[in-house]
Amino acid sequence: MHLTPDPVRTRTLSTDELRDGFLVSSLFVPGEIRLRHIDLDRVVLGGVMPGSTALKLEAPESFASEYFTERRELGILNIGGTGAVTTDSGRHVLAPRDVLYVGRGTREILFESDAASPPACYYLVSYPAHTSHPVAHIAHRDALGSEIGSADRANRRRLSKYIYPGGAASAQLVMGVTELLPGSVWNTMPAHTHLRRSEVYLYFDVPPDALVVHMMGEPAETRHLIVRDGDVVLSPPWSVHTGCGTASYSFCWAMGGENQDFADMQGIDTRELK
Repeated sequence: MHLTPDPVRTRTLSTDELRDGFLVSSLFVPGEIRLRHIDLDRVVLGGVMPGSTALKLEAPESFASEYFTERRELGILNIGGTGAVTTDSGRHVLAPRDVLYVGRGTREILFESDAASPPACYYLVSYPAHTSHPVAHIAHRDALGSEIGSADRANRRRLSKYIYPGGAASAQLVMGVTELLPGSVWNTMPAHTHLRRSEVYLYFDVPPDALVVHMMGEPAETRHLIVRDGDVVLSPPWSVHTGCGTASYSFCWAMGGENQDFADMQGIDTRELK
């Protein structure tokens, strides 16, 4: 299991140590399932890129369980070409930016791509679950969407909620996607923390020649990570999370913890950041 540094140690880390502690890279490899088990609320992150052969999700040794969702729930976002995920409840076709919620107790989880190019590319987020909820397919067009921010502050963006109270039900997972609109580069500003839950950010649709500067750390002790397409940032409850790109991009946000209320956050005045 990956252990994230505490806030006191984080103040002293070198660039490489900071990246080792809070950045997950190389999740998406053709023909493979890759998983990372993190100590933040025991979240598991994964990347799946099926080729001509379907890939089955198995429980890693760290679970000490018979199958992956024996005691867990799972959110799946497709950021690649069209594909399908087969579960106990049937075969679910996922177009780009569709999400599939898989509840606790689902034994079979099988990933496929419709075509070799572009293949489906599935991002996985899993948290422990104390109760079971049914499998739910949420199409991108059906996600609860709203436009926030403004062009004059370079943060005009569309926020889409998929797994949340009132949408696809879950034990603790909350998941959605934010898309920066053309000409906008700032996300999640003003910055905030989540004292009752952790959060993970997958940055995607970042152009090959672009990057995102992700700000993290305590409000008065901020640090930054250089992030590229397909990277995931780990955000503990004590850390702010915001970022600015050299071009527009998208990111998937996912949270787990004791509270599913989307608005449960501690806002940080921009003048307080250092």
